[in-house]
Amino acid sequence: MIKVSVMYPYRDGARFDHAYYRDTHMPLVSARMGAACLSYTVDKGISGGEPGSTPPYIGMCNIFCESVEAFGASFGPHAEEILGDIPNYTDLAPVMQISEVVVG
Repeated sequence: MIKVSVMYPYRDGARFDHAYYRDTHMPLVSARMGAACLSYTVDKGISGGEPGSTPPYIGMCNIFCESVEAFGASFGPHAEEILGDIPNYTDLAPVMQISEVVVG
């Protein structure tokens, strides 16, 4: 199993609409990916390692799929639509990482 993490780095003054991300964008991603999206999580950054510090990431999601190939085959055909929705909730550029789930 793999996990696709999409993270939005914190920046003072940046715009990030958490409600839109949670209620509109991520359901769109899941719907377009279909059964290849086994599940997903949405996180809202609240702090860094030091209490009261800014979070490294203001928001992120983790999408779980059986394989990199399954992710690519399901996300790729809809990438333009999905990526085109980003300006509707943020002015930040996402950072993406694909990981193999070792324990979980």
